[in-house]
Amino acid sequence: MSDTQSEAMIIACPHCAALNRVPREKLGAGGKCGKCRAALFTGTPVTLTAANFNAHAAKSDLPLLVDFWASWCGPCRQMAPAFGAAAGQLEPAIRLGKLDTEAEQALAARYGIQSIPTMILIHKGREIARQSGAMPASAIVNWARQAAASA
Repeated sequence: MSDTQSEAMIIACPHCAALNRVPREKLGAGGKCGKCRAALFTGTPVTLTAANFNAHAAKSDLPLLVDFWASWCGPCRQMAPAFGAAAGQLEPAIRLGKLDTEAEQALAARYGIQSIPTMILIHKGREIARQSGAMPASAIVNWARQAAASA
């Protein structure tokens, strides 16, 4: 394997979930999806579904911070703006995604979600860390960075 291949990362597009090869040193420059031409980093959480979850959670080289939530949950709605703000601070090092536990019950069950909001940091399909309860943006950013660094 050449040096340039070893430094390339696989990044799932937040819009179409296509997998893109991006040189590690160019992550901060953004980049566009080779399939749909949309920006690879938007500074906002990705809406996760059964259709795109695996691309982001298992196939992408970026850690994925998932907010398991539901529309009826007051603390979930309260934390949503903080989670959105954290996405702008954590990208491109960590991708953030929101998973509606009512719409995607099988995925919520797969991760044993018993209370919401629950955040799970996943890398290459493996759970790295878990935190339940609403948090402000600064706490989300600090927790995610610490959990990713210790993985």
